[in-house]
Amino acid sequence: MFMRKPVPAAARTLLWIRVLNQLGSYALAFLAVLTGPELAPAALASFGIAALASRWMGAFLLDRLPPRTVLALGLALTGLSLLVLAAARTPPHILGAVVLVGLAFELYEPATQELLARVATGTGRQHVYALLGVCLSAGGAIAGLLAAVLLPLGVHWLVITDAITCLAAAGVALAFLPRGEERAAAPRRRWRPPAPLLRLTLASTAFATGSLAVMMFIPLALLERGAPSWAPGLTLAGAAVLSPLALWAAGRHLARLSHGSVLGGGTVLLGLLALAMAITDQAWPTAAAYLVSTAANGLLLGRWQALVADAAPEPERPRWFAFQGSSWGVAQPVVPGLVAVFGSFAGAPGAGAFWTAALAFLAVPLVLSYS
Repeated sequence: MFMRKPVPAAARTLLWIRVLNQLGSYALAFLAVLTGPELAPAALASFGIAALASRWMGAFLLDRLPPRTVLALGLALTGLSLLVLAAARTPPHILGAVVLVGLAFELYEPATQELLARVATGTGRQHVYALLGVCLSAGGAIAGLLAAVLLPLGVHWLVITDAITCLAAAGVALAFLPRGEERAAAPRRRWRPPAPLLRLTLASTAFATGSLAVMMFIPLALLERGAPSWAPGLTLAGAAVLSPLALWAAGRHLARLSHGSVLGGGTVLLGLLALAMAITDQAWPTAAAYLVSTAANGLLLGRWQALVADAAPEPERPRWFAFQGSSWGVAQPVVPGLVAVFGSFAGAPGAGAFWTAALAFLAVPLVLSYS
């Protein structure tokens, strides 16, 4: 699947840019460590709200600027704001810097999706979007190794390294991406998301809820069920390998199927696997089901973005990307509350997370098929 189709030159360049940026993306995972336990809740909440706003700002900038410009601007502003965060010392300055990082953090996401939508068409779109997911996963794995090396030097060095990778990626974008053209701006009227976009976003929010419930709680669930301390790390490492392998092995056969069919069937399988993890109380069956679910999830890489790119009217496409992409930002603060509710009935947070995931995944095909 990865190299069986030619990838447009601009898409290849963009993938390298995002991998370069991803090499330093570990810093924000340590935001709570940087801010300290007392400031962490306010900092994380502020960052989340600002990041949602930044995705929308990125979409509106695409009404007037080409994707290359918005991409480079977002990366550069993220790098500069991270340097401000690294230099901040007092709580007010830290919170202010966190908000600045959040406001820049997702400016380039709609530009990434829009540029790929411009350079690829048909089944090629799903191919390049899937490649983006695989490349970001690989970059994230390398980032974890860099974090292990740099963390003993202090969290501030993680932030500084993240800033450097952002600024370097911005420079590469300006130097090597095609200039592109400004798009025909969306009509100057009050924009409302149409019904198909609302339905698609609701479905992707359910998918994000299920995915985050599993990802956030699988280490805890394995330890709750008696796994040795090294098992969660080994399980996550195995999952990182299986996802792209599954896409490579089966992606060509699934390419002829519609995005809705693959997403609907795939999420039913994910829901059944989450249900199996919720029912069992043994560590190794849980790990095995998680590895299978990761392989199944790999087959869905790129499908949501390709579905949006194919369905959106071209003048409104950046806003469709921003609106649908907000589903992960909405799901993230919702998941812990749902897990707490289901965990109170299931008897443990891990089981509660899997019940949350099962119901969320099984809701996806129902929403997608509703008309």
